[in-house]
Amino acid sequence: MSRVHLVFGPQGAGKTTHARALAARIGGVRFSIDEWMAQLFAPDLPATMDLAWIMARVQRCEQRIWATAMDIAAAGTAVVLDLGLMQAQKRRDFLALANAAGHEVRWHFVDAPLAVRRERVLARNLERGDTFAFEVTPAMFDFMETRFEPPTDDELVSSSVV
Repeated sequence: MSRVHLVFGPQGAGKTTHARALAARIGGVRFSIDEWMAQLFAPDLPATMDLAWIMARVQRCEQRIWATAMDIAAAGTAVVLDLGLMQAQKRRDFLALANAAGHEVRWHFVDAPLAVRRERVLARNLERGDTFAFEVTPAMFDFMETRFEPPTDDELVSSSVV
Protein backbone atom coordinates (compact mmCIF):
# COMPACT_ATOMS: atom_id res chain seq x y z
CA MET A 1 0.00 0.00 0.00
CA SER A 2 1.06 3.58 -0.54
CA ARG A 3 1.66 6.46 1.74
CA VAL A 4 -1.03 8.99 2.64
CA HIS A 5 0.27 12.47 3.39
CA LEU A 6 -2.09 14.56 5.51
CA VAL A 7 -1.41 18.29 5.45
CA PHE A 8 -2.95 20.42 8.19
CA GLY A 9 -2.74 23.86 9.74
CA PRO A 10 -4.55 27.17 10.01
CA GLN A 11 -5.66 29.16 6.99
CA GLY A 12 -3.02 31.17 5.20
CA ALA A 13 -0.21 29.03 6.61
CA GLY A 14 0.83 27.71 3.20
CA LYS A 15 -0.82 24.28 3.20
CA THR A 16 -1.67 24.27 -0.49
CA THR A 17 1.76 25.55 -1.50
CA HIS A 18 3.38 22.84 0.62
CA ALA A 19 1.02 20.16 -0.70
CA ARG A 20 1.80 21.09 -4.31
CA ALA A 21 5.54 20.99 -3.72
CA LEU A 22 5.30 17.71 -1.80
CA ALA A 23 3.19 16.00 -4.47
CA ALA A 24 5.61 17.12 -7.18
CA ARG A 25 8.63 15.94 -5.15
CA ILE A 26 7.25 12.46 -4.39
CA GLY A 27 5.26 11.91 -7.58
CA GLY A 28 2.01 11.83 -5.61
CA VAL A 29 -1.50 12.93 -6.42
CA ARG A 30 -2.73 16.00 -4.54
CA PHE A 31 -6.25 16.82 -3.45
CA SER A 32 -7.05 20.29 -2.09
CA ILE A 33 -10.48 20.81 -0.53
CA ASP A 34 -10.64 24.51 -1.44
CA GLU A 35 -10.33 23.74 -5.15
CA TRP A 36 -13.12 21.16 -4.97
CA MET A 37 -15.40 23.45 -2.97
CA ALA A 38 -14.80 26.38 -5.31
CA GLN A 39 -15.48 24.44 -8.48
CA LEU A 40 -18.41 22.38 -7.25
CA PHE A 41 -20.27 24.74 -4.94
CA ALA A 42 -19.13 28.37 -5.25
CA PRO A 43 -21.66 29.14 -8.00
CA ASP A 44 -24.47 28.07 -5.64
CA LEU A 45 -23.19 29.81 -2.51
CA PRO A 46 -26.05 31.45 -0.61
CA ALA A 47 -25.98 35.26 -0.43
CA THR A 48 -25.82 35.07 3.36
CA MET A 49 -23.12 32.81 4.79
CA ASP A 50 -24.72 29.61 6.02
CA LEU A 51 -22.24 27.47 7.95
CA ALA A 52 -24.48 24.38 7.91
CA TRP A 53 -24.80 24.63 4.10
CA ILE A 54 -21.04 24.97 3.69
CA MET A 55 -20.11 22.21 6.14
CA ALA A 56 -22.50 19.73 4.50
CA ARG A 57 -20.71 20.31 1.20
CA VAL A 58 -17.27 20.14 2.80
CA GLN A 59 -18.23 16.73 4.18
CA ARG A 60 -19.38 15.54 0.75
CA CYS A 61 -16.13 16.71 -0.83
CA GLU A 62 -14.05 15.04 1.88
CA GLN A 63 -15.89 11.76 1.34
CA ARG A 64 -15.43 11.85 -2.44
CA ILE A 65 -11.80 12.95 -2.16
CA TRP A 66 -11.12 10.16 0.33
CA ALA A 67 -12.70 7.48 -1.86
CA THR A 68 -10.76 8.63 -4.92
CA ALA A 69 -7.53 8.97 -2.94
CA MET A 70 -7.91 5.44 -1.62
CA ASP A 71 -8.30 4.10 -5.17
CA ILE A 72 -5.10 5.89 -6.14
CA ALA A 73 -3.23 4.72 -3.04
CA ALA A 74 -4.39 1.14 -3.59
CA ALA A 75 -2.87 1.35 -7.07
CA GLY A 76 0.49 2.18 -5.48
CA THR A 77 0.67 5.95 -5.79
CA ALA A 78 1.11 8.27 -2.82
CA VAL A 79 -1.63 10.81 -2.14
CA VAL A 80 -1.32 14.25 -0.58
CA LEU A 81 -4.48 15.47 1.14
CA ASP A 82 -4.74 19.22 1.69
CA LEU A 83 -8.05 19.17 3.55
CA GLY A 84 -7.34 21.75 6.24
CA LEU A 85 -8.00 19.28 9.06
CA MET A 86 -8.39 22.19 11.45
CA GLN A 87 -10.02 20.23 14.27
CA ALA A 88 -8.29 17.50 16.25
CA GLN A 89 -11.22 15.10 15.86
CA LYS A 90 -11.16 15.46 12.09
CA ARG A 91 -7.43 14.64 12.14
CA ARG A 92 -8.10 11.56 14.28
CA ASP A 93 -10.89 10.50 11.91
CA PHE A 94 -8.66 10.64 8.83
CA LEU A 95 -5.83 8.86 10.65
CA ALA A 96 -8.25 6.07 11.59
CA LEU A 97 -9.49 5.80 7.99
CA ALA A 98 -5.93 5.56 6.65
CA ASN A 99 -4.94 3.02 9.27
CA ALA A 100 -8.03 0.93 8.56
CA ALA A 101 -7.13 0.94 4.87
CA GLY A 102 -3.59 -0.21 5.73
CA HIS A 103 -1.80 2.90 4.51
CA GLU A 104 1.21 4.51 6.10
CA VAL A 105 0.42 8.07 7.19
CA ARG A 106 2.76 11.04 7.14
CA TRP A 107 1.60 14.23 8.83
CA HIS A 108 2.65 17.69 7.67
CA PHE A 109 1.83 20.59 9.99
CA VAL A 110 2.13 23.92 8.19
CA ASP A 111 2.06 27.10 10.26
CA ALA A 112 3.04 30.75 10.24
CA PRO A 113 2.46 33.68 12.59
CA LEU A 114 -1.06 35.11 12.62
CA ALA A 115 -0.06 38.45 11.04
CA VAL A 116 1.76 36.67 8.22
CA ARG A 117 -1.18 34.36 7.56
CA ARG A 118 -3.66 37.24 7.53
CA GLU A 119 -1.48 39.18 5.08
CA ARG A 120 -1.12 36.13 2.83
CA VAL A 121 -4.88 35.65 2.68
CA LEU A 122 -5.49 39.32 1.87
CA ALA A 123 -2.79 39.24 -0.81
CA ARG A 124 -4.19 36.01 -2.25
CA ASN A 125 -7.62 37.68 -2.52
CA LEU A 126 -6.09 40.49 -4.59
CA GLU A 127 -3.63 38.50 -6.70
CA ARG A 128 -5.90 35.53 -7.44
CA GLY A 129 -2.86 33.42 -8.25
CA ASP A 130 -2.29 29.66 -8.33
CA THR A 131 -3.51 28.98 -4.79
CA PHE A 132 -6.62 31.19 -5.00
CA ALA A 133 -9.85 29.20 -4.83
CA PHE A 134 -12.26 31.80 -3.42
CA GLU A 135 -12.15 35.09 -1.54
CA VAL A 136 -11.67 34.87 2.20
CA THR A 137 -13.00 38.05 3.76
CA PRO A 138 -11.50 39.42 6.97
CA ALA A 139 -14.66 38.29 8.81
CA MET A 140 -14.31 34.78 7.38
CA PHE A 141 -10.65 34.71 8.35
CA ASP A 142 -11.48 35.75 11.92
CA PHE A 143 -14.23 33.15 12.15
CA MET A 144 -11.99 30.36 10.89
CA GLU A 145 -9.33 31.33 13.40
CA THR A 146 -11.76 30.36 16.16
CA ARG A 147 -12.23 26.92 14.56
CA PHE A 148 -8.56 25.92 14.36
CA GLU A 149 -7.35 23.55 17.07
CA PRO A 150 -3.56 23.58 17.36
CA PRO A 151 -1.86 20.20 17.23
CA THR A 152 -1.16 18.35 20.44
CA ASP A 153 2.37 17.45 21.45
CA ASP A 154 1.67 13.88 20.29
CA GLU A 155 0.59 15.17 16.87
CA LEU A 156 3.68 17.34 16.56
CA VAL A 157 6.00 14.44 17.42
CA SER A 158 4.69 12.51 14.43
CA SER A 159 4.57 15.49 12.04
CA SER A 160 6.91 17.23 9.68
CA VAL A 161 6.59 20.84 10.78
CA VAL A 162 6.75 23.46 8.04
